[in-house]
Amino acid sequence: MKNAASGAPALRCGRFLLPLTRPLIMGVVNITPDSFSDGGAHLDPAAAIEHARRLAAEGADIIDLGGESTRPGAQPVGAAQELARLDPVLAALPDLGVPISVDTSKPDVMRTLLDRCDMVNDVNAFRAVGALEAVAASAVALCFMHMQGEPRTMQLSPRYDDVVAEVRGFLEGRAAAACRHGIARDRIVIDPGFGFGKTYEHNLELLRHVGDLAAPGWPVLVGLSRKAMIGRMTGRDVGDRVNGSVAAALLAVVRGARIVRVHDVRATRDALAVFHAVESVTQPPAA
Repeated sequence: MKNAASGAPALRCGRFLLPLTRPLIMGVVNITPDSFSDGGAHLDPAAAIEHARRLAAEGADIIDLGGESTRPGAQPVGAAQELARLDPVLAALPDLGVPISVDTSKPDVMRTLLDRCDMVNDVNAFRAVGALEAVAASAVALCFMHMQGEPRTMQLSPRYDDVVAEVRGFLEGRAAAACRHGIARDRIVIDPGFGFGKTYEHNLELLRHVGDLAAPGWPVLVGLSRKAMIGRMTGRDVGDRVNGSVAAALLAVVRGARIVRVHDVRATRDALAVFHAVESVTQPPAA
């Protein structure tokens, strides 16, 4: 997971090699009618393309395109419909200048889009039959997310004996499976899956222990932006959770996250810039 030239940690991400010496921002573009935060706002391809370009201009290091909602209770869509949503947007963004991630769990969608994306972000952790085989020979980065259950039912009654240990064990197992398929370590990212089969208390425990998840050496991606747990903490509706989301992203970075997946790129970038400026100052030696 290091840049061979410099020895610094890096993520191999399709056409790009992303240094992990600072936290990266992944900007979200939902090309769906029913996403929890902005359902329908970017369903039109022109709107999605414009939004992706705006997030890149605001400082996103990666743009994540999703053609199927995975919010609690969401109904699945077929591969053909998912591709119909993603195709025109991807076709318009070859010169975006930052890596493009596709948020999908379907091997057919992965195979079809591998030559037009730099990362595949799978909420199902590439457990579908043929998913690892679909991506193994490519150069794309792979994000393995933990989810208990599936979107339609995952929030009905999630239970764990030890949520941190169980999520970490699952993610280590999926990363190991990827390596057995010949996937290089520097292509792998893990995501604890906040809100995906977790209660509010489970989410808090995972956020407190992001460092434990990162301990095996895999870069951790955290997606907390605008989620219900932020609403519970702040009392804000989904459209008014920018401040809480930025605070949560910063806390995740302090605890060891290397990538934060967010809707509000500009605000997150500014907060991380302040954090980086303070943390990068060399402290004077003690007198």
